[in-house]
Amino acid sequence: MSTYPPPASSLDPALVTTALEIPSYRIVRNVGIVRGIVVRSRNIVATIGASLQTLVGGDITLFTELCEKSRQDAFAMMTLHAAQLGANAVISFRYDANELMNGVTEVLAYGTAVVVERTKD
Repeated sequence: MSTYPPPASSLDPALVTTALEIPSYRIVRNVGIVRGIVVRSRNIVATIGASLQTLVGGDITLFTELCEKSRQDAFAMMTLHAAQLGANAVISFRYDANELMNGVTEVLAYGTAVVVERTKD
């Protein structure tokens, strides 16, 4: 399965939550743990540009954009994994990040894929 470029999110983002339940929905099936992993390195141009930004202080936008893109891609891959397993929601969603080596970072998006049905209010 090719994951690059990462796909658009495969689930309704309103049905992805850090909580253990989704209001107005009931969990009818637990599909299992799903994940999306992205490993990125900083490029030399961005590193030099970011170093210059540190001289004036404030937000280091080059790194902020790299981090945000990595999280978006990991999220999209996680939701694709959930959809491939037949889920329509993810609960207990989390991000994690680890530095694998100097300048190389892994971003992991993970959670529990579930099938939910809207409850009758």
